[in-house]
Amino acid sequence: MKSRSLFIAVTMAFLGLVFTQALWAAVVSGTIESITVDKRKLVLKLSGDKPKQVFSIPDGATITLDGRTVKLDALKEGQQMTVFSTNDGAVTKLTARAAKANPDPGSTPSEPPAPKAKKTKPGNAKSDDSVSEKDGGDSPQFSGPRRDGHSGSGKIAAAWTGQGPKPVWATDGLGEGYAAVSVANGRIYTMGLIANDEKVLALDEKSGRPLWGTSTGGEAFKDGAGNGPRCTPTVDGDRVYALGCFGDLVCVDAKSGQRRWHKNILKGFGFRERTTQWAICESPLVDGDKLIVTPGGNDATMVALNKNTGDVLWKSQAPGNPAPGYASAIAIEVGGVRQYVNFTARGVIGVRADDGEFLWQNTSAANGTANCSAAVFHDNHIFYASGYGTGGACLRLESNGNTTKAEEVYKTREMQNHHGGMVVVDGLLYGCNEKILTCLDMLTGKVMWQNRSVGKGSLTYADGLLILRSEDGPLALVEANSQRYVEKGRFDQPKRSNRPAWAYPVVANGRPLLRDLDSLLCFDLRR
Repeated sequence: MKSRSLFIAVTMAFLGLVFTQALWAAVVSGTIESITVDKRKLVLKLSGDKPKQVFSIPDGATITLDGRTVKLDALKEGQQMTVFSTNDGAVTKLTARAAKANPDPGSTPSEPPAPKAKKTKPGNAKSDDSVSEKDGGDSPQFSGPRRDGHSGSGKIAAAWTGQGPKPVWATDGLGEGYAAVSVANGRIYTMGLIANDEKVLALDEKSGRPLWGTSTGGEAFKDGAGNGPRCTPTVDGDRVYALGCFGDLVCVDAKSGQRRWHKNILKGFGFRERTTQWAICESPLVDGDKLIVTPGGNDATMVALNKNTGDVLWKSQAPGNPAPGYASAIAIEVGGVRQYVNFTARGVIGVRADDGEFLWQNTSAANGTANCSAAVFHDNHIFYASGYGTGGACLRLESNGNTTKAEEVYKTREMQNHHGGMVVVDGLLYGCNEKILTCLDMLTGKVMWQNRSVGKGSLTYADGLLILRSEDGPLALVEANSQRYVEKGRFDQPKRSNRPAWAYPVVANGRPLLRDLDSLLCFDLRR
């Protein structure tokens, strides 16, 4: 990766529910009780029995109302308000939403007002803010509910018209980083580097309103290729797991953000300097009671931790002690043998889930620079790939008793997938061969079609369609079609940063979510 100029320093800190940890900045939400424009004073009424808070608004503070930049005199009593302030109490930003038309007297809404319902055909009416399982469901971890690139969300529109879908909401203040988002139980989780503090963040799914921010306790990662964390948090019930750039693994309460336990996986399993060249990018895998991570240390290539305590359940060492790549593990089962597969710095490995016994490895599609994309699994076959001129390899897995062997079926240079990921639909593998979107028959390697019109990017699958997010910003809707490239719409993401759009697109409950450094945008694709 070539070095790029450093990000503009982020001065705003992020908290959420007002905790008492030292040095954390605050994010306070409530309802405007009164505002004095000439004195630039604002009184915020909080929910429950919490005392009201008074804020002095400096001239340089950013003020938005329903996503539009406004002046202080545009704010009115009764509007839902979120106030962002720094460690020393200075207000840096205010985001407001219009008040409900007829609020109950004396009530303090705990949620922002829902958007108006869309006009729909008779018999197909649904509220625009509904988030329900019938729409397809949540996306509680990296790369979808099953970690295979398939969204949990169906029933999305089959085409984009005009300029494409409009954002339902947009929020910022997430800091630096390339973390995507996970969605579960009405909340969105991600990570960001805010004022040199690496945080796990939670937002309201309906509105994007910030809820809490919890520090990993890890060192801030800064690099010319981009600052900040890369991990997408994993949600499991009432807990959220996130892995920082320098190996700080935290388990936090999903509702409050309170930290339950912390472990540094690099220091604990034989740290090697090579590990942190472009930071840890792995998203933890939860499987039953086990939490799987890949420290790639001298003491352990992959480890299973007790998800409730962080205690080590087993350690697994692959031949040659490979360092970690920049990929995330997947769980598969072949012939009754459950196993975890990940792409390390030297190749892809399989480890038995029960006890961590090393099973197999293959190095054909590994390069010596950066192995980034997660392996994909279909019909007892693994396909994995990398960039830098390398390409991909398909392996046939066969289990006998409690062991599994991997036989290489073919290699191909027609899927040099750098870091945008791959998706398998009905035996066809879709991914970017550098700047060319390519469809392969996964079991044979036959190229079905290629198209370079969108460019290099990451993708997800939902309801028979692929959503391809170009690292330059545009998004395309493409049929999962075995015969040819069929584009069903394209649009340019608003609020684009000046950095590559490397965070994967996420579709949850019919709504695509796009993380772009400090910002997160939510669209509605439901039909």
